[in-house]
Amino acid sequence: MHLEGSCHCGAVEFSLNSAHPYPYQRCYCSICRKTQGGGGYSINLGGDARSLKVNGREHIAIYHARMRHDHQTHISNAERHFCKLCGSGLWLFSPDWPTLIHPFASAIDTPLPVPPEHTHILLDSKASWVEVNVQPGDKEFDGYPEESLEQWHERLGLSR
Repeated sequence: MHLEGSCHCGAVEFSLNSAHPYPYQRCYCSICRKTQGGGGYSINLGGDARSLKVNGREHIAIYHARMRHDHQTHISNAERHFCKLCGSGLWLFSPDWPTLIHPFASAIDTPLPVPPEHTHILLDSKASWVEVNVQPGDKEFDGYPEESLEQWHERLGLSR
């Protein structure tokens, strides 16, 4: 599926192809919640990094999350791209998976398909004020599930 997205102010527009466009996975970690999730979570899609086209690249800044564990700070190598004019989150890229781009569903302007179920992840990091809206068929995980984005789409026959 061809996806088009943009920031709120319109300074950055982008497009890419996605074989896994269903916005099904809700991440409740503190990084996603604080950088993307007004509802307490964010939703990432999967896309082909080679197909990414960007207009307004000069307006993009990159954030590398700082993670604290056992009184140590670790800087993530994952790049969270956002518009430096309006602050809109656009996509995540990790050099660990160089063929993938993970656009934030909130930045996509193309109508997305409605997922038949949701996967709620990193619930052990959920803020106390967040109410998790679990529907029948949804899956819940304190950490990361073993099922990948691609495997979820394949299991439900939704790969495009």
